[in-house]
Amino acid sequence: MNKKHVLFVCIHNSARSQMAEAFLKQIASDRFEVESAGIEPGNLNPVVIEVMKEIDIDISGNKTQSVQSLLDAGKNFDYIFTVCDETQAERCPLFPGEGKRIHVGFPDPSSFQGSHEEKMQRTREVRDMIKEEIKEWIKNYK
Repeated sequence: MNKKHVLFVCIHNSARSQMAEAFLKQIASDRFEVESAGIEPGNLNPVVIEVMKEIDIDISGNKTQSVQSLLDAGKNFDYIFTVCDETQAERCPLFPGEGKRIHVGFPDPSSFQGSHEEKMQRTREVRDMIKEEIKEWIKNYK
């Protein structure tokens, strides 16, 4: 079976796109080749690393990468998900090519304020929303 190529894109490739990539790999790596990238790649969000470890997914060794590096490499994707929140949607990058574009906005963990535990709780909520969205997409995938 030919695996479909999926890309998750957000601003920094430090949180939402990394979580989405990890979930699709965990749930359906037999059907999809998955990557993530950002328009301005940063560093992995340590709170995101923690909340993913809580559910036995270790992304601590992941690297962030730029959308431009994928363009330069000539990569093509069947599906391109943008996962930026509504306030960042205008900055969320578009990836050229023939792939089907899907936008699903999630709050940005890097914008969360409060104590460490408050940031953890809000990031858990985003993590769980992303997982449910991925599961729903796989269920409806044709």
